[in-house]
Parts: sequence; structure tokens; C-alpha cells
Amino acid sequence: MAGRKALIAGAGPAGLTAAWELLHRTDVQPVVLEKSQEIGGISRTVRYKNHRIDIGGHRFFSKSDRVMNWWMARMPVEERPDGAGKAFSITYHQQTRDVAPQTAPAVGDPDRVMLVRNRKSRIYFLRQFFDYPIQLSADTLRKLGVTRTIRIGLSYIKSTLHQIKPEKTLETFFINRFGKELYGTFFKSYTEKVWGVPCNQISSEWGAQRVKGLSITRAIGHFLRKKFGQVAGDISQKTTETSLIERFLYPKYGPGQLWEYVAAEVAAGGGSLSKGWKVEKFFTEGFRITAAEAVHAETGERQTIEADFFFSTMPIRELMHCLQADIPANVLEVSDGLQYRDFMTVGVLLNKLAIQDDSEPGAKLLRDNWIYVQEPDVVVGRMQIFNNWSPHLVGDPDKVWIGLEYFCYETDDIWKKSDADMIDFATREMEKIGIIDRAEVLDACVIRVPKTYPAYFGVYDRFDEVKQYISQFTNLFLIGRNGMHKYNNQDHSMLTAMTAVDNILAGRVDKSNLWALNTEMEYHESKDGK
Repeated sequence: MAGRKALIAGAGPAGLTAAWELLHRTDVQPVVLEKSQEIGGISRTVRYKNHRIDIGGHRFFSKSDRVMNWWMARMPVEERPDGAGKAFSITYHQQTRDVAPQTAPAVGDPDRVMLVRNRKSRIYFLRQFFDYPIQLSADTLRKLGVTRTIRIGLSYIKSTLHQIKPEKTLETFFINRFGKELYGTFFKSYTEKVWGVPCNQISSEWGAQRVKGLSITRAIGHFLRKKFGQVAGDISQKTTETSLIERFLYPKYGPGQLWEYVAAEVAAGGGSLSKGWKVEKFFTEGFRITAAEAVHAETGERQTIEADFFFSTMPIRELMHCLQADIPANVLEVSDGLQYRDFMTVGVLLNKLAIQDDSEPGAKLLRDNWIYVQEPDVVVGRMQIFNNWSPHLVGDPDKVWIGLEYFCYETDDIWKKSDADMIDFATREMEKIGIIDRAEVLDACVIRVPKTYPAYFGVYDRFDEVKQYISQFTNLFLIGRNGMHKYNNQDHSMLTAMTAVDNILAGRVDKSNLWALNTEMEYHESKDGK
């Protein structure tokens, strides 16, 4: 059938992937409406003066061959510094492949490349750095102290012998895998900073999706393999747990660079992408969407778009109020009760950091991509060092460009602070714990991102009521993180879009394969830990 159309609400990774896939694999023309003026959702790159900010940090790796190939087809891998044309060995899915870099003339744009970056993340606790994930090393034991180390060891043995069943909460999830003492030392404070509620009120499903198969046993095993040179390849992907991956791909100018290329390809291929348009209504006939009404944020102009298929990446709470349908009261009760955690980044430009590593490179700049701030006496949750994601994110290579990350709600006082007050608050916190000297601060900015993290508490235990209702709409596909109220990574969001297009090609209306993504063994361990 010719002339079919799909309306896509949202130009983040899921929406843009859906548009690209429709153009290249079907006869369906995508019409993408993005309510903001930005491309890439939370995977966009924010520009501040001559600097760039990656919101939340996006490591480009995936256990999905399909996603890896898709990324590298859009942006090839950089030339190796140790030889022109020499391939990188990238290992995942228990397979090793050589990825041949493309030179600038072949690509047509010398900036359109993926860099290969080293991964380093640490925990800052007790005014000291600990490796993340925690490793069994003399340094770790020395910093923890003999008494705490013994308690951690005994607690871990106890948790191994006596697993808590049923594993319903995030607290029991952590204790079953790490022991109560290590949970209280390294997981509880940071996780509660992120979510703003106790871990015993958060569903274990969040841990199953985010922490996945990582445990002390796996961490020790990885440490020993690394020690004896058995970690294969330049980038270990599919056989390595997410938190243990040590090298990754990264667009030269941040994640938004890739999505800007994709948006351009969609437009060049005959798709439509309009910014500043918010979908406010989905018109229905039974369990089928017939059209959408959108309004322009600045002009107030309205347009109604008829289409054959509809993709939504908007928060489910908003989607349910857009549906022009007789929605059951229990479904609305649950969707209205869904919660989201909001996010702020304070970008800070400095001459230098106040803290250093005991190494020659560390004397100039810590090598971490990000640092988890476990200290309970400050609100800041995490610090990114943008220099280490890509040196091209920093306008002046002699300066240090960091992002201080805060997790909150839009109703919190901290969210309502003026930019100047928030910058003062954040820099004072970092000086308090010895990371920076405020006298070295040269410039700063604040970026607020609402509804960044779909929450796994409150009414979430009834979410199936919403899922079962909305899945009945035969030509409506919920994709992406907020679209599914599911804490997906970028690659998972892309896979939801790809799978939705698969379903259209197959004439499949059942949505179970979409909801199964990021809940399969490929992405997390079963809840009994096996």
C-alpha cells in the first residue's frame, strides 16, 4: 500500500530511530513532531558558549549487534592513532569483529566519527576514591578499614547463604547480591539521592534493569581476568556486564551529534520533522487511533494530522490525557499516579580541580568519566568530567569542564533556585568535600531536565493495568524511556522503535515483544539471581 503515514510524537532516540527505520524499510512516511526546539531528547548535546554538555553521560555500547551496527553506519569509528587504516577489534556477543575506520574523505566530514574512549568511574566516599565497581584490592581494604571490611565480608557470606524471598524491593535486591553491610556503605545513600525515597519503597525491577547481573562474585572474577590478561579485545561488549565495560564508542561532539545527523537523514529521505509542536489529542475509533491534534508552542496554531500509525515517546501520564477515549477509571488512577524524577546539571568551568590522583596524568586531570558522590553531607549525586568523554566538548583544552548532577522533583526548593543561587550552592558543596576550589571557577551554567527518570515506586506496582489497556490500541506504539515508563538506556529505546517497525512490517498488533525488551535475559538477570 502506498501513501501510508506515521505520526511520531518526540524527536529523541526512539522517535528518530522509528522515523529512520520507517523511511528505509517501509512505504510509511514519518511525520515527527517535537515539542521543544531540541533534537535528541535527553541524549542531546547542550551547547553553552563554546562548550558542550552531555546530559547524564551516554556511553555508546550495546549488547545488541543491531544497535551497534546502526550506530557505526551513521558515524564510523575514528582512525587508530597507532596506524592508518588499522582496524579496531570490538568484541561482543561472544564474537570478535574488526571494525575498519573510515578516513575523512570516505565519510565526507572529518568530524563525523566515533571516538574510542576509556571508561573510568569511581565512588567518592569518606573523602576518598573507590573503584567502581568495587574491587577486591589492598587499596579498597585499606580505605575501608579492617573492621568495616570484616563486616562486609561476613554480611556478604550471610546474604549468599540466606537470600531474602520474595525479592520485591530494591533494598532486598541489593542485599541479596552484595550483603547488607556493603549495600549500606556504597548503594543506599546514592540510590536514595537519585530517587528521593528509601530503597525499601522502590521496586526490585529497577535493580534488575539497571544493575543487571553485577555482583561481588562477578566483579572479583572480572578483576582476576583483567589481572591475568584475559579480557578480550579493545571493547568488550556483550560478554561483559554493563558496569564492567572498560572501553566504549562516543561521538566526537557528544551524543546529540549523532541524532542531529539522523534528523538530517530523515528530512533528506522524505520524512517530516517539526520543532515546537506539542501533541495534545489523539482521536480514536474503538481501539484505533485515527488522527492527532498538535499545537505550536509560540504561535498557538493547531493542526490535525491523520495517519495510519502513531508512535508516542511522551510520558504516559500525558499520553493518557491526550487520548480522546472512554478510559477506565482505574487506568487513569494509575497513570495519573506515575512519578518521575527530575534532573539538573550545573556545568562548571575551572582552571583546575582541587583533588588529584597519585600519577603523572592525574596531577593535571582526574581520568574519570564520572564520579558517584556517595558523601551523605552533600546533595550532589554525580560529577561528570567532560574532558574525558571527549576533549572536543571543551572549548579550552587547558581548562576543566565538569557537570555536577542533581536529582530532584520540580516541586523541590532546589529546582526553584535561580541559576546564580544554584551555581553558588553546587560549587560550595564541591568545595566542602574537597573536589574544587571555588576561586578556580571561571564560568558556570544550569540545565534543568524534567521527567528524566520514570519512577519504580508509588503506584508502579499497578502499572500492568495501564499497559494492558494501552496495548489494545492496534496502531499505537509506545516506545522509548518515558513512552513506556521504563528505565531504558539509549540502545533499549532504539530497539523499541526498531521492533515496533518490525511489527508493522509483520502486520503484528500484539505488543508483548516491545514490553519484553530490556526485561529479557539479554539485558538483565532473573529476579532470583540465576
